[in-house]
Amino acid sequence: MCHHYAPRDPLAEYFRGEITLRKLRVLVEGLPPDGALVRRLAGHHWQHGDFLAADLVDLMARLLTDFRNANRPEKAPLQEYPEPVWRPGREAAEKQQRKKARRERAEARAGYLRIVAVATPEHAEKG
Repeated sequence: MCHHYAPRDPLAEYFRGEITLRKLRVLVEGLPPDGALVRRLAGHHWQHGDFLAADLVDLMARLLTDFRNANRPEKAPLQEYPEPVWRPGREAAEKQQRKKARRERAEARAGYLRIVAVATPEHAEKG
């Protein structure tokens, strides 16, 4: 925060009693959306332009693949689309999706076992 308001140091000014907590809050809320604080909270250094560039690379790769597939010889196989460019945060999202899928499978299995236990008690799992 201090670098954005250089040469001022709003945090030091607050602790010295030169500005109020309200003024400090206003200064923090006025920080840029791609500043150091936001990057720290996001857990990566990518800014909006970086995500746009990655999207453009993905789009160009798909367009190139479409062009090659449209102009290929008749008996040649279709070319697969390339993998998207890596972006920060995907690992966490994929991990959450896998965790959700495991939980849904466990719930479905438990529901199935309940139905089996009610419909045919002799085939219900013991334990």
